[in-house]
Amino acid sequence: MLAIADGDRHGYGIGKEIEAQTGGAVRLGPATLYRTIKQLVIDGFIAEISRDREQESDDDERRRYYRLTPHGREIAAAEARRLADLVVVARARRLLPAASLV
Repeated sequence: MLAIADGDRHGYGIGKEIEAQTGGAVRLGPATLYRTIKQLVIDGFIAEISRDREQESDDDERRRYYRLTPHGREIAAAEARRLADLVVVARARRLLPAASLV
């Protein structure tokens, strides 16, 4: 969901964004990527959107674009808060270095 939190993307673009966000540590194969996208749509976390013809001028017509739904944004924000809380605990237990003030 983080891959589309800042804007709409097509499936392949979501995969490339995930790869970029993880420094290449996570590379989803097409079957895994599209199965996950399908489940996120079913769960109501993301939605397939239609694109204007102007936006599609240089795009392949077969591409499907996805957007984070309001519910999906709430879920992603809650998960981000949960992970941030875990980072605080990990720092308190000296598993991670203290946060820099830069």
